Amino acid sequence: QVQLVESGGGTVQAGGSLRLSCAASRTIFSINDMGWYRQAPGKQRELVAVITSGASTNYADSVKGRFTISRDNAKNTVYLQMNSLKPEDTAVYYCNAKRVHGTIILSNYWGQGTQVTVSS
Repeated sequence: QVQLVESGGGTVQAGGSLRLSCAASRTIFSINDMGWYRQAPGKQRELVAVITSGASTNYADSVKGRFTISRDNAKNTVYLQMNSLKPEDTAVYYCNAKRVHGTIILSNYWGQGTQVTVSS
């Protein structure tokens, strides 16, 4: 079992930056995919960014060039650097960890979420 705790959310003006952190309760070395998802009011949860154990990354088109995901296995932490924030980035951001084998998800963990609000 892995507990994930997010931090770093808050309110920022459009064009500003925030850095989210996700601390895992144990080593994430064996975790294949670490990711950030977000859910805005009235909308479905969507993938923002994911980073594999091999440090490959993938981003939603809406955040490419503005957000950067990284992971520090030594600190059991994943980060999401968010720059040039827009009001449409306002959402609850969730950290996610998956252990996978091929296309099979062996374990899937979620954090409690952190609110990001971008004012215009």
